[in-house]
Amino acid sequence: MTTPDIAARRALGACAALMIGALTLTACGGSANADHDDKGGSDSSETSAAKIVISAKDGSTGASINTTGVKVSDGKLTDVKMTVAGTGQAVPGSLSADGGSWQPKEQLERGTKYRISATAKDADGRTAAADSHFTTVTSANSFIGTYTPDDGTTVGVGMPVSFNFDKAISDKKAVQSHIKVTSSSGQKVVGHWFGTQRLDFRPEEYWKAGSKVTMKIDLDGVEGANGVRGVQKKTVTFTIGRSQVSTVDVDTQTMTVVRDGKTVKSVPISAGSSEFSTYNGQMVISEKYKKLRMDSRTVNLADAYDIKDVPNAMRLTQSGTFLHGNYWYNKGNPPFGRQGTSHGCVGLQDVRGGQGDTPAKWFYDNSLLGDVVIVKNSPDKNVTPDNGLNGWNMSWDEWVAGSAA
Repeated sequence: MTTPDIAARRALGACAALMIGALTLTACGGSANADHDDKGGSDSSETSAAKIVISAKDGSTGASINTTGVKVSDGKLTDVKMTVAGTGQAVPGSLSADGGSWQPKEQLERGTKYRISATAKDADGRTAAADSHFTTVTSANSFIGTYTPDDGTTVGVGMPVSFNFDKAISDKKAVQSHIKVTSSSGQKVVGHWFGTQRLDFRPEEYWKAGSKVTMKIDLDGVEGANGVRGVQKKTVTFTIGRSQVSTVDVDTQTMTVVRDGKTVKSVPISAGSSEFSTYNGQMVISEKYKKLRMDSRTVNLADAYDIKDVPNAMRLTQSGTFLHGNYWYNKGNPPFGRQGTSHGCVGLQDVRGGQGDTPAKWFYDNSLLGDVVIVKNSPDKNVTPDNGLNGWNMSWDEWVAGSAA
């Protein structure tokens, strides 16, 4: 998943889904007289035809971190300086080829005071100037959405687009209407709200293999709750890979892997025990780890286990269901293909370190985030649609009913 304020993650991929959008100037600004040249380059009797507009009005608060910038009409910008107020730290920017606009090269920081000073000349060489001091929107008055999948990735046919917002959204319609998800396959894509902070998008059936999905996030300035506005503006694209749907049959303790409609492998597994059964239903691989610590205390099972190096682990639910390698099984009486022995996960034969020629490593290497794993014939209930990326366990009518658009 992507966390927007952290550069290492999707930042809403590389930095949470936040990105400098196209320059959109909505408010005039300028504390200096736009017709006066502070450097003595223009006489007050020779008014410059150049008109400078700084998008963030002088003295304003709540300025956009994406679209703040400068433009000029009837002239060309000759110099633009942007600094962090107080420290004087320069903010790099870029001037358009025609000299008509300027914008910062990087996204601005939230809740920060800035100053922009700009000069321009008209066709007769007369100078105009403008200046603005302003503050960008604060964290308290803005919201962001962590989303998956990442830009440029290839995912399985079950991967939904999923947003988790850092604040409760009261105007769901406004927010949902500013996120557009489309597929090159032509499949209709609909959003569904799980509570007030999660919004997922999916088509009626799994995505078509090989299709391209585009997500346009245009939340900058959108009021999601009273006095709380979005700050994200970005276009994300990802590719749907081959179709792979694997079915775990608890009755036979086997998993059948079907790729593009053809069975490629039958893998012996060990599902949950009679005491700790595995959920039924359609589950989507949401995370992959070559090695993962599993501590029963994190899923409220006291000190039942604490394995520091579980190999080839893939998350199926947020509550802690994984499909993973098992190297600690009884070598004299292997359970795979015979009986369920786990605490609810689906275990595959493996070796410590996860690098052997094992069923677990094969499945890990041949799986994508977004691949579907279906569990059937377990004595447990069906997994709930919001436990992981598992909205496929909801009928299409139910899904559409949860849309605010």
